[in-house]
Amino acid sequence: MKKFKFIDLFAGIGGMRIPFEEIGGDCVFSSEIDKHAQQTYQNNFDEIPSGDITEISEKDIPHHNLLLAGFPCQAFSNAGLKKGFNDTRGTLFFEISRILRACQPEALLLENVRGLRSHDGGKTLEIILNTLKEIGYQNLYTQILNAKDFGLPQNRARFFIVGFKNSDINFEFPKKLNIATKVGDILEKYVDDKFTISDRLWKSHKERKVRNLANNKGFGYSAFNEDSKYTRTISSRYYKDGSEALLLQKNKNPRLFTPREVARLQGFPDKFILNESNTQSYKQLGNAVPVNVISSIGNNILESLNLG
Repeated sequence: MKKFKFIDLFAGIGGMRIPFEEIGGDCVFSSEIDKHAQQTYQNNFDEIPSGDITEISEKDIPHHNLLLAGFPCQAFSNAGLKKGFNDTRGTLFFEISRILRACQPEALLLENVRGLRSHDGGKTLEIILNTLKEIGYQNLYTQILNAKDFGLPQNRARFFIVGFKNSDINFEFPKKLNIATKVGDILEKYVDDKFTISDRLWKSHKERKVRNLANNKGFGYSAFNEDSKYTRTISSRYYKDGSEALLLQKNKNPRLFTPREVARLQGFPDKFILNESNTQSYKQLGNAVPVNVISSIGNNILESLNLG
Protein backbone atom coordinates (compact mmCIF):
# COMPACT_ATOMS: atom_id res chain seq x y z
CA MET A 1 0.00 0.00 0.00
CA LYS A 2 1.39 3.41 -1.00
CA LYS A 3 1.57 6.04 1.71
CA PHE A 4 -0.56 9.14 1.20
CA LYS A 5 -1.02 12.36 3.13
CA PHE A 6 -4.31 13.94 4.15
CA ILE A 7 -5.64 16.86 6.18
CA ASP A 8 -8.60 16.73 8.57
CA LEU A 9 -10.66 19.96 8.60
CA PHE A 10 -13.59 20.58 10.96
CA ALA A 11 -12.13 17.45 12.51
CA GLY A 12 -14.45 17.07 15.50
CA ILE A 13 -13.09 14.08 17.41
CA GLY A 14 -11.47 12.40 14.43
CA GLY A 15 -14.15 10.17 12.97
CA MET A 16 -12.86 10.75 9.45
CA ARG A 17 -9.22 10.39 10.49
CA ILE A 18 -9.56 6.91 12.01
CA PRO A 19 -10.41 4.97 8.82
CA PHE A 20 -7.99 6.93 6.62
CA GLU A 21 -5.13 6.16 8.99
CA GLU A 22 -6.17 2.52 9.02
CA ILE A 23 -5.88 2.34 5.24
CA GLY A 24 -2.41 3.85 5.16
CA GLY A 25 -2.84 7.60 5.39
CA ASP A 26 -0.64 10.06 7.25
CA CYS A 27 -2.56 13.00 8.74
CA VAL A 28 -0.32 16.05 8.31
CA PHE A 29 -2.73 18.75 9.55
CA SER A 30 -5.95 18.98 11.52
CA SER A 31 -8.25 21.82 12.53
CA GLU A 32 -11.08 21.99 15.07
CA ILE A 33 -12.37 25.05 16.92
CA ASP A 34 -14.22 23.39 19.83
CA LYS A 35 -11.95 23.11 22.89
CA HIS A 36 -13.67 20.01 24.29
CA ALA A 37 -13.43 18.22 20.95
CA GLN A 38 -9.78 19.27 20.71
CA GLN A 39 -9.13 17.55 24.04
CA THR A 40 -10.78 14.30 22.93
CA TYR A 41 -8.83 14.49 19.66
CA GLN A 42 -5.56 14.97 21.55
CA ASN A 43 -6.32 12.04 23.87
CA ASN A 44 -6.68 9.75 20.86
CA PHE A 45 -4.19 11.06 18.32
CA ASP A 46 -1.61 12.74 20.57
CA GLU A 47 -2.10 15.95 18.63
CA ILE A 48 -3.99 19.14 19.40
CA PRO A 49 -5.79 20.31 16.25
CA SER A 50 -5.18 23.86 15.09
CA GLY A 51 -8.07 26.10 16.09
CA ASP A 52 -10.26 28.48 14.11
CA ILE A 53 -9.80 27.64 10.44
CA THR A 54 -10.66 31.24 9.46
CA GLU A 55 -7.45 32.37 11.20
CA ILE A 56 -5.17 29.79 9.56
CA SER A 57 -3.27 30.74 6.43
CA GLU A 58 -3.37 28.25 3.61
CA LYS A 59 0.38 28.84 3.34
CA ASP A 60 0.83 27.09 6.69
CA ILE A 61 -0.86 23.87 5.58
CA PRO A 62 1.53 21.09 4.49
CA HIS A 63 1.35 19.31 1.15
CA HIS A 64 -1.34 16.64 1.07
CA ASN A 65 -2.97 14.26 -1.39
CA LEU A 66 -6.44 14.33 0.10
CA LEU A 67 -8.58 16.90 1.91
CA LEU A 68 -11.22 15.65 4.38
CA ALA A 69 -13.88 17.93 5.84
CA GLY A 70 -17.18 17.38 7.62
CA PHE A 71 -18.12 21.03 7.45
CA PRO A 72 -21.10 22.75 9.12
CA CYS A 73 -23.95 23.55 6.74
CA GLN A 74 -24.44 27.29 6.84
CA ALA A 75 -27.08 29.08 4.85
CA PHE A 76 -25.76 30.71 1.69
CA SER A 77 -28.45 33.36 2.05
CA ASN A 78 -26.61 36.13 0.23
CA ALA A 79 -25.08 33.92 -2.42
CA GLY A 80 -26.33 34.09 -5.96
CA LEU A 81 -25.63 31.64 -8.74
CA LYS A 82 -22.83 33.56 -10.40
CA LYS A 83 -20.79 30.35 -10.32
CA GLY A 84 -18.02 32.22 -8.57
CA PHE A 85 -15.53 31.45 -5.83
CA ASN A 86 -16.62 34.62 -4.06
CA ASP A 87 -20.21 33.38 -3.73
CA THR A 88 -19.07 31.28 -0.76
CA ARG A 89 -17.46 34.11 1.21
CA GLY A 90 -18.81 34.39 4.73
CA THR A 91 -19.52 30.65 4.90
CA LEU A 92 -17.31 27.95 6.34
CA PHE A 93 -17.27 26.22 2.97
CA PHE A 94 -15.21 29.19 1.77
CA GLU A 95 -12.42 28.07 4.12
CA ILE A 96 -12.37 24.68 2.40
CA SER A 97 -12.40 26.21 -1.06
CA ARG A 98 -9.55 28.63 -0.36
CA ILE A 99 -7.39 25.77 0.95
CA LEU A 100 -8.24 23.61 -2.06
CA ARG A 101 -7.42 26.49 -4.38
CA ALA A 102 -4.05 27.06 -2.76
CA CYS A 103 -2.96 23.47 -2.09
CA GLN A 104 -4.59 21.61 -5.00
CA PRO A 105 -4.65 18.10 -3.48
CA GLU A 106 -5.46 15.20 -5.80
CA ALA A 107 -8.81 14.46 -4.15
CA LEU A 108 -11.36 15.63 -1.60
CA LEU A 109 -14.06 14.10 0.59
CA LEU A 110 -16.71 16.36 2.09
CA GLU A 111 -19.50 15.27 4.47
CA ASN A 112 -22.66 17.06 5.48
CA VAL A 113 -26.26 16.52 6.52
CA ARG A 114 -28.51 14.92 3.92
CA GLY A 115 -30.50 18.17 3.68
CA LEU A 116 -27.59 19.88 1.92
CA ARG A 117 -28.69 18.27 -1.34
CA SER A 118 -32.03 20.08 -1.30
CA HIS A 119 -31.12 23.16 0.77
CA ASP A 120 -32.56 26.37 -0.71
CA GLY A 121 -34.08 24.42 -3.58
CA GLY A 122 -30.72 22.94 -4.53
CA LYS A 123 -29.03 26.34 -4.94
CA THR A 124 -26.59 25.83 -2.06
CA LEU A 125 -25.28 22.58 -3.51
CA GLU A 126 -25.06 24.14 -6.96
CA ILE A 127 -22.89 26.94 -5.58
CA ILE A 128 -20.64 24.43 -3.81
CA LEU A 129 -20.22 22.22 -6.87
CA ASN A 130 -19.66 25.17 -9.20
CA THR A 131 -17.01 26.52 -6.84
CA LEU A 132 -15.21 23.17 -6.70
CA LYS A 133 -15.25 22.99 -10.49
CA GLU A 134 -13.92 26.52 -10.79
CA ILE A 135 -10.90 25.77 -8.62
CA GLY A 136 -9.95 22.62 -10.50
CA TYR A 137 -12.21 19.77 -9.43
CA GLN A 138 -14.35 19.04 -12.46
CA ASN A 139 -14.63 15.33 -11.62
CA LEU A 140 -17.25 15.28 -8.83
CA TYR A 141 -19.50 12.62 -7.34
CA THR A 142 -22.33 13.05 -4.81
CA GLN A 143 -24.33 10.51 -2.84
CA ILE A 144 -26.40 10.01 0.31
CA LEU A 145 -25.24 6.99 2.30
CA ASN A 146 -26.77 5.53 5.46
CA ALA A 147 -24.90 4.04 8.42
CA LYS A 148 -27.42 1.19 8.69
CA ASP A 149 -26.30 -0.05 5.28
CA PHE A 150 -22.69 -0.38 6.45
CA GLY A 151 -22.99 -2.59 9.49
CA LEU A 152 -24.04 0.00 12.08
CA PRO A 153 -27.41 -0.30 13.86
CA GLN A 154 -28.28 3.38 13.41
CA ASN A 155 -30.46 5.03 10.77
CA ARG A 156 -28.10 7.88 9.93
CA ALA A 157 -28.12 9.25 6.39
CA ARG A 158 -25.39 11.68 5.37
CA PHE A 159 -24.50 13.50 2.16
CA PHE A 160 -21.05 13.04 0.65
CA ILE A 161 -19.09 14.81 -2.07
CA VAL A 162 -16.01 13.17 -3.58
CA GLY A 163 -13.89 15.09 -6.06
CA PHE A 164 -10.75 14.55 -8.14
CA LYS A 165 -8.47 16.88 -10.06
CA ASN A 166 -7.82 14.20 -12.69
CA SER A 167 -10.83 14.06 -14.99
CA ASP A 168 -9.86 10.56 -16.19
CA ILE A 169 -10.38 8.97 -12.77
CA ASN A 170 -13.45 6.79 -12.38
CA PHE A 171 -15.05 6.54 -8.94
CA GLU A 172 -18.06 4.75 -7.54
CA PHE A 173 -19.56 5.15 -4.11
CA PRO A 174 -19.59 1.91 -2.10
CA LYS A 175 -22.60 -0.34 -2.40
CA LYS A 176 -24.68 -1.35 0.60
CA LEU A 177 -23.16 -4.14 2.65
CA ASN A 178 -25.33 -7.15 3.36
CA ILE A 179 -24.64 -7.06 7.08
CA ALA A 180 -27.56 -7.67 9.44
CA THR A 181 -27.60 -5.15 12.27
CA LYS A 182 -29.14 -5.41 15.71
CA VAL A 183 -29.16 -2.91 18.58
CA GLY A 184 -28.29 -5.69 21.02
CA ASP A 185 -24.88 -6.05 19.38
CA ILE A 186 -23.65 -2.67 20.66
CA LEU A 187 -25.03 -2.79 24.22
CA GLU A 188 -22.81 -2.82 27.28
CA LYS A 189 -23.36 -5.66 29.75
CA TYR A 190 -23.48 -3.55 32.89
CA VAL A 191 -25.02 -0.08 32.81
CA ASP A 192 -25.34 2.36 35.70
CA ASP A 193 -28.88 3.22 36.79
CA LYS A 194 -28.08 6.90 36.20
CA PHE A 195 -28.81 6.30 32.50
CA THR A 196 -32.41 5.24 33.32
CA ILE A 197 -34.70 8.23 32.82
CA SER A 198 -36.74 9.56 35.72
CA ASP A 199 -40.48 9.00 36.23
CA ARG A 200 -41.00 12.68 35.54
CA LEU A 201 -39.11 12.66 32.25
CA TRP A 202 -40.75 9.42 31.12
CA LYS A 203 -44.18 10.90 31.88
CA SER A 204 -43.24 14.05 29.95
CA HIS A 205 -42.06 12.03 26.95
CA LYS A 206 -45.31 10.08 26.79
CA GLU A 207 -47.51 13.15 27.16
CA ARG A 208 -45.57 15.02 24.47
CA LYS A 209 -45.90 12.09 22.11
CA VAL A 210 -49.69 12.07 22.53
CA ARG A 211 -49.85 15.84 21.92
CA ASN A 212 -47.62 15.65 18.87
CA LEU A 213 -49.61 12.84 17.29
CA ALA A 214 -52.83 14.77 17.88
CA ASN A 215 -51.35 17.88 16.25
CA ASN A 216 -49.48 16.09 13.46
CA LYS A 217 -46.19 17.48 14.76
CA GLY A 218 -44.04 14.39 14.55
CA PHE A 219 -43.87 11.36 16.74
CA GLY A 220 -42.15 12.46 19.93
CA TYR A 221 -39.78 10.00 21.58
CA SER A 222 -38.65 6.76 19.94
CA ALA A 223 -37.83 3.61 21.90
CA PHE A 224 -35.96 0.49 20.84
CA ASN A 225 -35.03 -2.90 22.23
CA GLU A 226 -32.23 -5.43 21.78
CA ASP A 227 -33.88 -6.94 18.72
CA SER A 228 -34.44 -3.64 16.89
CA LYS A 229 -32.50 -3.55 13.64
CA TYR A 230 -31.34 0.02 14.22
CA THR A 231 -32.01 3.23 16.18
CA ARG A 232 -32.96 6.66 14.94
CA THR A 233 -30.21 9.17 14.23
CA ILE A 234 -28.34 10.18 17.39
CA SER A 235 -28.04 13.97 17.44
CA SER A 236 -25.71 16.33 19.30
CA ARG A 237 -28.60 17.19 21.64
CA TYR A 238 -29.03 13.59 22.76
CA TYR A 239 -27.70 14.44 26.23
CA LYS A 240 -30.74 16.63 26.94
CA ASP A 241 -33.41 13.93 27.18
CA GLY A 242 -32.51 11.09 24.82
CA SER A 243 -35.89 11.37 23.13
CA GLU A 244 -34.71 10.28 19.67
CA ALA A 245 -33.49 6.89 20.88
CA LEU A 246 -34.39 5.37 24.23
CA LEU A 247 -33.70 1.74 25.13
CA LEU A 248 -36.59 -0.18 26.66
CA GLN A 249 -35.88 -2.11 29.89
CA LYS A 250 -37.80 -4.81 31.71
CA ASN A 251 -39.68 -3.56 34.78
CA LYS A 252 -37.93 -0.18 34.58
CA ASN A 253 -38.24 3.10 32.76
CA PRO A 254 -36.32 3.27 29.46
CA ARG A 255 -32.72 4.46 29.53
CA LEU A 256 -30.38 6.47 27.39
CA PHE A 257 -27.73 4.68 25.42
CA THR A 258 -24.41 5.17 27.20
CA PRO A 259 -21.66 7.23 25.56
CA ARG A 260 -19.77 4.02 24.74
CA GLU A 261 -22.87 2.54 23.12
CA VAL A 262 -23.37 5.71 21.07
CA ALA A 263 -19.71 5.50 20.05
CA ARG A 264 -20.37 1.95 18.84
CA LEU A 265 -23.45 3.14 16.95
CA GLN A 266 -21.09 5.52 15.15
CA GLY A 267 -18.47 2.86 14.44
CA PHE A 268 -15.80 4.11 16.86
CA PRO A 269 -13.62 1.29 18.22
CA ASP A 270 -13.81 0.48 21.92
CA LYS A 271 -10.19 1.61 22.34
CA PHE A 272 -11.29 5.15 21.41
CA ILE A 273 -10.97 7.37 24.50
CA LEU A 274 -14.20 9.24 25.15
CA ASN A 275 -14.43 12.64 26.81
CA GLU A 276 -14.59 12.54 30.60
CA SER A 277 -17.86 14.47 30.46
CA ASN A 278 -20.84 12.39 29.32
CA THR A 279 -22.52 15.57 28.09
CA GLN A 280 -19.53 16.44 25.92
CA SER A 281 -19.28 12.84 24.67
CA TYR A 282 -22.90 12.88 23.54
CA LYS A 283 -22.40 16.23 21.79
CA GLN A 284 -19.21 15.11 20.09
CA LEU A 285 -20.52 11.72 19.00
CA GLY A 286 -23.76 13.26 17.79
CA ASN A 287 -21.73 15.57 15.55
CA ALA A 288 -19.43 12.79 14.35
CA VAL A 289 -19.42 10.84 11.11
CA PRO A 290 -20.24 7.11 10.96
CA VAL A 291 -16.76 5.62 10.76
CA ASN A 292 -17.79 2.51 8.80
CA VAL A 293 -19.23 4.62 6.00
CA ILE A 294 -16.08 6.74 5.75
CA SER A 295 -13.97 3.59 5.67
CA SER A 296 -15.91 2.18 2.71
CA ILE A 297 -15.73 5.49 0.81
CA GLY A 298 -12.02 5.77 1.62
CA ASN A 299 -11.19 2.38 0.18
CA ASN A 300 -12.92 3.33 -3.07
CA ILE A 301 -11.09 6.67 -3.23
CA LEU A 302 -7.72 4.98 -2.78
CA GLU A 303 -8.57 2.42 -5.43
CA SER A 304 -9.47 5.21 -7.84
CA LEU A 305 -6.19 6.98 -7.11
CA ASN A 306 -4.22 3.71 -7.34
CA LEU A 307 -3.04 4.19 -3.78
CA GLY A 308 -4.71 1.05 -2.38
